[in-house]
Amino acid sequence: MDMQTVADRVEIEALRGEFTDAAMMRDRPRLAALFTPDGVLSMPNVPVEFIGPEAIRSGGERLQAQWDFFIQNSHPGGIQFDSADADTATGRTYIHEVVRTLDGRHEGVNFAIYHDRYQRTPDGWKFAERVYEVRYLDTSPLAGGAPGSVREAATADDAANAGEVVGGGFAVAASGEALERAAAALTKNGFTVEILDDLEAARTRVAELIPAGASVYTSASETTRLSGIADDINGGDKYDALKPRLLAMDRATSADEIRRLSAAPDVVLGSVAAVTETGSLVVASASGSQIPAYAGGAGKAIWIVGAQKVVPDLGTALRRLEEHALPLESARAQQVYGQPSAINRLLVLNAELQSGRGTVLLIRGAVGF
Repeated sequence: MDMQTVADRVEIEALRGEFTDAAMMRDRPRLAALFTPDGVLSMPNVPVEFIGPEAIRSGGERLQAQWDFFIQNSHPGGIQFDSADADTATGRTYIHEVVRTLDGRHEGVNFAIYHDRYQRTPDGWKFAERVYEVRYLDTSPLAGGAPGSVREAATADDAANAGEVVGGGFAVAASGEALERAAAALTKNGFTVEILDDLEAARTRVAELIPAGASVYTSASETTRLSGIADDINGGDKYDALKPRLLAMDRATSADEIRRLSAAPDVVLGSVAAVTETGSLVVASASGSQIPAYAGGAGKAIWIVGAQKVVPDLGTALRRLEEHALPLESARAQQVYGQPSAINRLLVLNAELQSGRGTVLLIRGAVGF
């Protein structure tokens, strides 16, 4: 074996190891950067297929937002270089995984194979394609859990039946009964409410609710970002998407126009920090940019809300905000903006007086903060 082949094998092994490390560290931008511009990550058993680094990043973030915990062990398989092309190769990686989602719908152990195609690029070897094939799947309930796992923190049936939040349970999806109670109370208070099975259903419903050509402001929200709904609004030409326009404006010279556009769009789209079973929505903000539109400035408001945000009452909602949502948002803000977040503005929507203005899409699973 010549030294170039040895070096290529070492680099491909490092590439495969980097993939597992990025997956375990939930570092989707790093993982996506391991693929060529037209690289493919395919998991037919899910089923999903992502093409290109941006789709691999955003799609992976939507998937990992559903994890309670995820463990992947990888074992190197063979590498075969193309005899006719020194810049391409194929190979396999053997995978052992343990996973549980926050809503508890998917958990278990599996053994799988990644069928790989590799491509040499100016930046080194990258994946041209990874196809995930499950060879063994055991969906028996897992007896253990990660230390401090949010699901392990909410095991007391009597507390759950009473609607109490146990330990770190603010990340645990509420029961179907709790969702129904919240939906009934919100409806009584004038909101339009729908309970949907998953984020794909929410994406479809949002597209149905917003008329073409409407001015739409997407407020900062992990829920809309991870679901891909924000990209659906801001990435095409179906709507008058305000967020791209606002980001392009100079804040020093166009502050008044930015304020007016964000305060009174045709539709504002986002999420909330908590929903109470008594029928209230709780919103917190550091800058207050979404507060005017949420409170009444927008013609219509649509909130997509994961089931983990449903709590018994306003007191618990405020505790969820302080103890759970703020630390997570602060960590995100520190990474993105270089400074932590804060609860500088607080909005509680107890009722909606204008019929059809406020729509709450409750998702059965957990998503966002």
